[in-house]
Amino acid sequence: MKTFSYARADSPEAAVEAIADGAKFIAGGTNLLDLMKLQIEAPDALVDISRLDLAQVEEHDGGMRIGALVPNSDLAAHPLIRARYPLLSRALLSGASAQLRNKATTGGNLLQRTRCYYFYDTAAPCNKRAPGSGCNAQGGYNRIHAILGASEHCIATHPSDMAVAMRALDAVVVTLQPGGDRRRIALGDLYRLPGDTPQIETSLAPGELITHIELPASPAGKQLYRKVRDRASYAFAVVSVAAVIAVEDGTITSAHLAFGGLAPVPWRDPAVEAALVGQPASTASFEAAADALLNDARGQGHNDFKIPLTRRTLVAALRDLTEAAR
Repeated sequence: MKTFSYARADSPEAAVEAIADGAKFIAGGTNLLDLMKLQIEAPDALVDISRLDLAQVEEHDGGMRIGALVPNSDLAAHPLIRARYPLLSRALLSGASAQLRNKATTGGNLLQRTRCYYFYDTAAPCNKRAPGSGCNAQGGYNRIHAILGASEHCIATHPSDMAVAMRALDAVVVTLQPGGDRRRIALGDLYRLPGDTPQIETSLAPGELITHIELPASPAGKQLYRKVRDRASYAFAVVSVAAVIAVEDGTITSAHLAFGGLAPVPWRDPAVEAALVGQPASTASFEAAADALLNDARGQGHNDFKIPLTRRTLVAALRDLTEAAR
């Protein structure tokens, strides 16, 4: 690990002013420290924000306001989250181990980096880690990689379960910038597709600090988070679905759907929801939604199986959500 300096911030304002080129914020450190040990991340300085007063979960404007330092375990267990946003609680509980959930923070979870094997192998070319070096996942072993939203420069997937649930719930990220300006960013606008610059993963400016996440009032309908993975615990999603579906008199009246394991970002496609709203809660409607989702899907060889698996997972999730209402 490279030598670095360390400073502890006593306020969000002090934290953003302490950040300079080559510095990183650290809170739980569950992803950053691993990356530093492998020298994938090599910051000159760490600014410790772990003791800032950003660990509250509270009602806000009809929804919820979640501090960026709320541990994943506390957020999953919070009674209002469990009651109003059960898919978020389930998504959190499906991620990592209990020990990691106790340490990992809400803001850090959103910003965790991909688990692509080649990104973690410093001997392998990786455009995300070393821009312009190439992408060994394309033509290599790519079983866990993206079938949507990828580019010729990167096919890595985003690993967060929580972010998928929050994308379906229309979460908004609140930030503080150096100089004191605050910004509200829809979660879908926080992430960037790889395009020609896979090393730029978010729309955050240098030194910009996530302070809170806001959830609007819980959408109408039943909620579900379904995760397909290689083993029962401590495994990243091969395919995941976060869904909120409302049905009246056998017709789908609203739909919120987001997907994990499929793309470089938590994936949400308005065409999928449009294919459902106003349609009967039937297998034919569910298949049409799967068609809309997978219209541009492209396998890379080892991950071709994700396309039919995604179809089956989505149809089964929609069937379970609407069965009682039909």
